[in-house]
Amino acid sequence: MPGLPTPARPRTAPPTGGPSASELLDFVRHTAADTPLVASLPLDPGGRTWLRLDGPDGSEAWLIGWPPGTGTGWHDHGGSRGAFAAAAGTLTEDSLTVPLPTEGWTVLGLADGVDRTHTLTDGRGRAFGPHHVHQVRNASPATHAISVHAYHPPLPLMRRYSRTGPLLRLEAVERPEDWG
Repeated sequence: MPGLPTPARPRTAPPTGGPSASELLDFVRHTAADTPLVASLPLDPGGRTWLRLDGPDGSEAWLIGWPPGTGTGWHDHGGSRGAFAAAAGTLTEDSLTVPLPTEGWTVLGLADGVDRTHTLTDGRGRAFGPHHVHQVRNASPATHAISVHAYHPPLPLMRRYSRTGPLLRLEAVERPEDWG
């Protein structure tokens, strides 16, 4: 749809203190190379599995198993910065190159050229700031993938979005108590 605005820059301040996104990336890459840890994650063909880890300097970290064909859907990390790295298999990240406002909207029109796709294998990772919106998926039809994720501050919430062409719609806000 021509004429849709580019989303405004976020108005909230980024988190202070704790590890930087770069330090979180170093942590997830190092952890992804820990072969015994990665091998210890039980894999379920019917759904994602996870193991909570101790992240650096009070950060939250996870080892996550991804069955073939699974993904997160579009989401953000509630203002936390973070990083993730592939430990086994291949993951695809679709992300937006513009930071989005965190409050005051339910539907945003995205400008052309804001989409990026990254393929992660073999310890490759990505770091991101507090306003990153993305989806991560295991596009393989037959092979599990495993990844390591870290966030600081620990996730206060996640916003879930749906996407239809250039329209991004806020669908839900989840809090840690919702994750059981």
